[in-house]
Amino acid sequence: MITYRQVDSSYFDKYDSIPMLVSVESTLELTPIAGGLGGISLKEVPTEPYMKDLGKYEVASEYQDEFDISNWAFFMAFDGELPVGAVSIATRTPNVNMLDHRDDLAVLWDIRVDTRYKYRGIGTQLFNHAKAWSQSQGLKQMKIECQNNNVPACRFYQKQGATLGRIDAYAYYDDPDTCNEVQLIWYLDI
Repeated sequence: MITYRQVDSSYFDKYDSIPMLVSVESTLELTPIAGGLGGISLKEVPTEPYMKDLGKYEVASEYQDEFDISNWAFFMAFDGELPVGAVSIATRTPNVNMLDHRDDLAVLWDIRVDTRYKYRGIGTQLFNHAKAWSQSQGLKQMKIECQNNNVPACRFYQKQGATLGRIDAYAYYDDPDTCNEVQLIWYLDI
């Protein structure tokens, strides 16, 4: 039986032990229409399959070194005592650019489910915990970052009611590992 609970920084080592792997089998190809003036087309196209480890970018045990996390929330999913999923929500933190200097915005900073536990509703439950917590804080909207090579996540956020609100083909321009990825920003009114 999977249980869910809000946790504090004393759980970060367990949080970080949950793999954050994405099986990439397709990508959303970005095509500007009339140089972008006619809009942008996103078309799913197959790609040579590979695994992407997003866990190397998000390490909960390092959050406190970089940010004041006193206004953040963390929830974890457990199978018995085994950590199998987690979510982080950031809000009201001055040096977090993703918050756009807004006091009514939450950022879904990180969500992960162990590959062995995917497609069991754990991600949906964690997302719902993040949404409910954000509502309880009086926040109006949740912002979610994703990339065009994480098609399953894009489908998941759309299924949760989020709307694609921003596309940035140059967000990762200076990072050789991700320079070919497109940043997709989703918004969910809460």
